[in-house]
Amino acid sequence: MTLDQFILFALLGTILLFLLWGRIRYDLVAFSGLLAGVVLGVIPQDQAFSGFSNPAVFIVALVLIASKAFENSGALALIMPWLGSANRSTTKHIALTGGIAGSLSAVINNVAALALFMPLDIAAARKANRPPSTTLMPLAFATILGGMVTLIGTPPNIIASAIRAERLGAPYGMFSFAPVGLAVATAGILFIALIGWRLVPRREDKSAALLREASFKAEVVVPEDSQFAGRAVADLDDCAESADVIVLGVIRDHARNYAKARGMELRARDHLIVEGSGDAIAAFIKAAGLSEPAGQNEEDKASARASQPIPNEEKAPPAAQRPQIVEVAVPFDSRLVGRSARGCDLRRRHGLTLIGMARGASISHAQVRDREIEAGDVLLLAGPSGTISTSINTLGLLPISRVEVASPKPLYIAITLVLFFAALIVASTGLLSFAVALAIAVAGYAAFGIVPAREFYSHIDWSVIVMLACLLPIGAAFDATGGTALIANSIAQFSAGGSPVVALVVVMVITMTLSDVLNNVATIVIMGPVAIELAGTVGANPDAFLMAAAISASCAFLTPIGHKNNTLIMGPGGLRFGDYWRLGICVELIVLAVGIPMLLLIWPL
Repeated sequence: MTLDQFILFALLGTILLFLLWGRIRYDLVAFSGLLAGVVLGVIPQDQAFSGFSNPAVFIVALVLIASKAFENSGALALIMPWLGSANRSTTKHIALTGGIAGSLSAVINNVAALALFMPLDIAAARKANRPPSTTLMPLAFATILGGMVTLIGTPPNIIASAIRAERLGAPYGMFSFAPVGLAVATAGILFIALIGWRLVPRREDKSAALLREASFKAEVVVPEDSQFAGRAVADLDDCAESADVIVLGVIRDHARNYAKARGMELRARDHLIVEGSGDAIAAFIKAAGLSEPAGQNEEDKASARASQPIPNEEKAPPAAQRPQIVEVAVPFDSRLVGRSARGCDLRRRHGLTLIGMARGASISHAQVRDREIEAGDVLLLAGPSGTISTSINTLGLLPISRVEVASPKPLYIAITLVLFFAALIVASTGLLSFAVALAIAVAGYAAFGIVPAREFYSHIDWSVIVMLACLLPIGAAFDATGGTALIANSIAQFSAGGSPVVALVVVMVITMTLSDVLNNVATIVIMGPVAIELAGTVGANPDAFLMAAAISASCAFLTPIGHKNNTLIMGPGGLRFGDYWRLGICVELIVLAVGIPMLLLIWPL
């Protein structure tokens, strides 16, 4: 092993350890690793940022925008009514929802597909009185499997295509992955719908419990000696935020005031209408020096704190000003990840109050504004109904208590489909590269207003883009110094003396294992070149090995950290780290059992 190889092995190992640790954003880890490679002299300075010009990076960004065009056009609203029924059996529900979501994942990003279907799946589970975990994990797995079918379904396929273009002279086409990917996805989804869902633990609906416990309403009284008498209601914000409650309005002279409550000057014996959990309301009363209405017994208090809405009166606020509580899931790319509500000044900057948090199997209402928010958490946020959706979108959060799908717009649907399939046809005929053809389609979406140009950047997952652009030069340097060949030779020696079939199986198993604990982009950047090098070592078809690596890189089914979709369902499903492997190991075995014969049939060794 040369010195450069040793440095690159150590550098890659360090990057993988930090990615596995997960405490630092993976784009920052990749960027730091790239700079370290340049400083150590193993990555040429003029190649340091070459990854940003790679077509694969550009295509990943374009696919995310195209996914938004499908959503904005209202095409998805045409199928949503079929999926919300609570009368189907669990098997039929999973087969229908998983089949449609998996099919959609083949043409839009699979994370976007899950984001669209998850609120609907949760709503259907609650109507049917079954734990959301029972159907959320099958839905997440179905969207991952569906992404294997086409070039644009998942980033590993796009990167594998770019690796093929660089190493073998031509990229994969849009449907090059379909024969193997479709067989694997179909087998996997059928197994999950018929048998596999029974392996998913039935966890309590923690997000519903969170909403239930935090939706008590109560009246509290401003006493004669209150420090807030003569001050504005808005001055209670710090006490309210600290106790994790919201002040809805003021009752004075038997009249309820909502819209102008924040600017009202408090008087002794005013009643404040507050909302939060029972413990939070008690903490607010103590912190603000307030009191409960005199003569209220425990039954009256329970009634006052019931989650039924307070009757509207003549001074009820306009719809846009009424406080609203929304459950949201925290994706990997949310601006809140790694921060607390206090740290990002959530109330003052975004008009939102964090009143509850669910993480896996635990829920909390106490001092949640000081807790660091993690991907996969479920947050209970309160804010004005007129602005809460905008604030949630700005922060990159995913509402799960309501289904938000644009209404059908026939013209937009037609334009979206025509531009998209025209791009596929033009690219398949070789008139234009797929990147250029898709870019023209995306430009068309902007020209027709389907995806406003000013919103392009907000729909791109920049953390993935930066990580990919930084890992590609590291992978290229590793390949150029012979590190890839060294790994391939070791695998070949281990594989029954160089048996191509055994080597193919080993590639898939190693890639699956890495994908279960690492980001799938990092996995294919490492294993793609290794697969091609190994094929050359054992004298086999490189396409079979590269395709095996691409399929396996998407097989992150054993843990909640291997794929964003697995993380995203953890909070809403009340799932724990160890809940994934029972169903996950079966799905991975099915991928091997179906994938290997299909690879040998479609891409003969």
